[in-house]
Amino acid sequence: MSIDWMNPLAGFGVGMLVGITGVGGGSLMTPILVLMFGMAPAAAVGTDLWFAAITKLVGGTVHHSKGSVDWQVMRRLSLGSLPSAVLTLWWLQATGAAQMKGGLIITMLGVVLLLTALAMLLKKQMHAIGQSLRSKAPDAFHHAQPIMTVVAGVLLGFLVTLTSVGAGALGTVMLLYLYPFRMTPARLVGTDIVHAIPLTMVAGTGHLLMGNVDLGLLGQLLLGSIPGIVLGSLIGSRTSEKVLRGAISVVLVAVGAKLLLS
Repeated sequence: MSIDWMNPLAGFGVGMLVGITGVGGGSLMTPILVLMFGMAPAAAVGTDLWFAAITKLVGGTVHHSKGSVDWQVMRRLSLGSLPSAVLTLWWLQATGAAQMKGGLIITMLGVVLLLTALAMLLKKQMHAIGQSLRSKAPDAFHHAQPIMTVVAGVLLGFLVTLTSVGAGALGTVMLLYLYPFRMTPARLVGTDIVHAIPLTMVAGTGHLLMGNVDLGLLGQLLLGSIPGIVLGSLIGSRTSEKVLRGAISVVLVAVGAKLLLS
């Protein structure tokens, strides 16, 4: 199969953003596959899940080597997200919802990204609330953190399996609220990327079995995304919190607006 160099180029751009911000896998690639490449929404979701899994495996390795992964938080998220992904796959298969109309998928993507963009734009306020709760009731907040993190994982597992969106976009918002003092910018991105690896692999395997993965296109996207995320991860570890926050907000607002207005 001949290579359409627009595919590796798109992969490189998205890989860079994933490496720098932890956002961009489903948030950007699924809309690109549907709106620019004319791909069926269900196939776009399945292909993007594997794109995200392999791309973030490379990026996660870079972040791990730099010590920017909080493994305890990652395990808590996974306790909720992985069972949730399996149950969502079962629901999709049992009800036939995996073949839902493309317009519904696009609408769901737009809504999720709009809510996430709003949350990121209000990041300072949300962070302040988390800091206030952590400071005023440190013992209660500390005891609630594990179960709240698992619940956050459950929500992420459902959304990622259904739309391929959420592992990076919503994950970063949740972690900032749940761990207002613990999450530095680099640790936030590194932990979020590493958590997404097993989640997208589980969800992606289910979609692969349902025939929703274009392996040829996936290979071409990865030609660009792997060097892109390595470069982005190296840049991201040296990027200030202000720049990271701005990049995440701009990405989510732009993509969410495009989906809802298209």
